[in-house]
Amino acid sequence: MIERFINVNVKAQQKYRTLIETHLAALKEEDKLGHDGQAVVTLDQQAVGRLSRMDALQSQAMAKANQTRRNVKKQALQAALVRIEEDEFGYCDDCGDDIAPKRLEFDPSVRKCINCARG
Repeated sequence: MIERFINVNVKAQQKYRTLIETHLAALKEEDKLGHDGQAVVTLDQQAVGRLSRMDALQSQAMAKANQTRRNVKKQALQAALVRIEEDEFGYCDDCGDDIAPKRLEFDPSVRKCINCARG
């Protein structure tokens, strides 16, 4: 019986590992797309008007904010991979109970069960 539980657990861990790696790959692709938006904005007044420069600066700020969001998400996903390796994945940091599989499928980087997350 214990061996069967271990095999199921290993299969679940592999499923989540694959899901996490898929999320990380998608974030890497987003990084490539967002790279150009973070470039230094040229302030050539002859080339564009003041409003166009303001739009460009706003777009640059949004691209940098999105990059920060992606970096935070990547760190959380990489931490989840470490928890898988240490057999700590899927347990709530606060109460120690199992985190619901559907919650982990939606976001494998979560660290709290729904009850503790609600506060």
